Amino acid sequence: VQLVESGGGSVQAGGSLRLSCEGTARAFNGYGLGWFRQAPGAKRQFVAANSYSDRITHYEDSVKGRFTVSRDNDRRTVYLQMNDLKPEDTAVYYCATVVGCSGYGCYAAEEGYQYWGQGTQVTVSS
Repeated sequence: VQLVESGGGSVQAGGSLRLSCEGTARAFNGYGLGWFRQAPGAKRQFVAANSYSDRITHYEDSVKGRFTVSRDNDRRTVYLQMNDLKPEDTAVYYCATVVGCSGYGCYAAEEGYQYWGQGTQVTVSS
């Protein structure tokens, strides 16, 4: 296992969670990282991403202003702070790493990602 997510759980609407994604050196060093989510019966969708340098970040429109992605490269960990959670945020959240991206389109395209975590469940109740 190259990437491991943690921090999922159940919260009420308006609450917060912080997801973590820790990687092995092989899967993390030098890679950008994206967060994706998949709700039951839906396709997996892009949520947010940042570059290894942390200078580039991208967010899907529905999470802008509520979610923040950050990283600690010394710990080989990327965080997804999720505030003001809504029932529609309920999904399994995955992290994945990619190399060579800068624009939104590249980070949002899951086929470009090389390593994936196993996912962590986030459930938001109304």
